[in-house]
Amino acid sequence: MKPITRALLILTGSCISLTADEKPKGIVAPGTEVKQLATGMKFTEGPVWLPEKKIVVFSDIPNSMLMQWSEKDGLKPYRKSEHANGNILSAQGKLLTCQHSGRNVISEGKDGKITVLAMKHDGKRFNSPNDLAQHKDGSIWFTDPSYGLRGKPGDYDGKWVFRMDGKSGKTSVIYKGFDMPNGIAFSTDYKTVYIADTGKVGIIRAFTVQGEGITQKPLFEIPIRCDGMCIDTEGNIYTTSKGGIHVYDKAGKKLGVIATPEHPANVCFGGKDFDTLFITARKSLYSVKTLKKGMR
Repeated sequence: MKPITRALLILTGSCISLTADEKPKGIVAPGTEVKQLATGMKFTEGPVWLPEKKIVVFSDIPNSMLMQWSEKDGLKPYRKSEHANGNILSAQGKLLTCQHSGRNVISEGKDGKITVLAMKHDGKRFNSPNDLAQHKDGSIWFTDPSYGLRGKPGDYDGKWVFRMDGKSGKTSVIYKGFDMPNGIAFSTDYKTVYIADTGKVGIIRAFTVQGEGITQKPLFEIPIRCDGMCIDTEGNIYTTSKGGIHVYDKAGKKLGVIATPEHPANVCFGGKDFDTLFITARKSLYSVKTLKKGMR
């Protein structure tokens, strides 16, 4: 039996250096540091890189605030929200946001104008939209667990995954088989969608995208209680769970873990060359340079 090599974390100020054993091979170079960029918030989520402004925007959910960070100006408020959670940048350059207490999905144009994209399905309010992803056909897919209801009953009996048509705005139910659907992301060819369940199931399921929906039988499952996730250009999946960023290849094989000092909730690629991971973890925002580039 081979001896067990324990992970070594070296915390130095606002950085964590990791030994080569913990890092996913070919994903992060040995000696690379996980850097704390900002802290002092209540619960951070939903990072998204805005390349035109060269800032990362993310949610501080309990404070009902979107925050922003840049290398030039550091941490600043971006704008108030209704307990925003997941954020993405649409193909049209708009900031799309899931709001817990707003119980909706909204869009912010480049002029700052806010538009409600989705609030109801079949006349019933959503629970508390959590995270979202955009398909290449323009449709917006989002998860709707009940976390934001704080124990109150929802308008419909379930916690489902929805698709909103990019042209008509009509919503349809994609999947009902999760306890608490959460993070969602598409593969690089948009033929597969990965959806996380942070409830009783505690798993990521990969489904084949079929027309305007999915095949109900998963392609495969990853046994990890993941919150948010993102994808690089090679199709590798960067998931957030206990201990850090757990990286898997596109077939669900684990490649390793990028350890973080706080439990991460979500992650995105950004930076000048789109090769920096921005990580929201409890009260802080972190970053780590990678050898891969993120899917745009």
